[in-house]
Amino acid sequence: MQLKVGASGQRLQLANGASVALGDFSPLRGKFSGSVFLVASGPSVAQFQMSRYRDWPMLAMNGSIQRFLQEEVSPLFYLCDDKGFAQAKAGAVADGIRHARYAALGFSCLEQMARHSPDVLGEGELMLLERANRMHGQVELSDRMFAWRNRHNPDMVVHWSLLHQKRNRIGFSRDLSQGYFNGRTIPYAALQLACHLGFSRVFMVGVDMNPAQGRFYEPKGVVPSRLDDDWDDYILPSFELLGGKVLGPHFQVFNLSKQSRIPERLVPKLDWIQLDASLQASS
Repeated sequence: MQLKVGASGQRLQLANGASVALGDFSPLRGKFSGSVFLVASGPSVAQFQMSRYRDWPMLAMNGSIQRFLQEEVSPLFYLCDDKGFAQAKAGAVADGIRHARYAALGFSCLEQMARHSPDVLGEGELMLLERANRMHGQVELSDRMFAWRNRHNPDMVVHWSLLHQKRNRIGFSRDLSQGYFNGRTIPYAALQLACHLGFSRVFMVGVDMNPAQGRFYEPKGVVPSRLDDDWDDYILPSFELLGGKVLGPHFQVFNLSKQSRIPERLVPKLDWIQLDASLQASS
């Protein structure tokens, strides 16, 4: 499978000779406003009365699409940038593409779907989810050089470190047409998408970050996870950057998971009563 860029935009050339048009993130920038739910796959998502909040836009990712199917709710966006998940759960990714208004997948995920369900790639509005400094057709810089060049870019909030290379991989993108920082966890990509789309308040559901508790759709301990391995070097520093340099009056994020590993000092936690009050106040 090849990615081609022409006057008509990006197209995926599949192994069977067919090609699939890809949409562009740019026209969607700032198109939306108000509140959005970010729905991940932690076990606490089972407590979320999704149908009750179906009138608000929602972002699905990876296996959380099963929750949407159970509740017969269509997400605004579906995201997947995990090759392993796309390989093991290709049917779930296909469901995400079919049932969401928009879908954004990483290139390796698109490759998996081209093998498993090539027809689904022609459904809906599909976009290529690319990491900052790893974008097709662009010269890849060292992480340190990329962070240095973008330290004054208003669309990107980045760490720059002369001594610690890993810190140069920590950032937050307000413009997904310039790529995103993966933070080693898909909810962090979804937060950048929510900001790009123009939402001012994000309510995170099922972002528990406790691998021992498993995911709502799998028995505990069945699916391996790198959360513990990546927590200190990537995940926690990414949320520290979010809480310290991104959040403010024009972009707020709240965590609806009481047991979430993300410190409340970085992302405030709300209970369901506080959520309803907040939504009512903004309507």
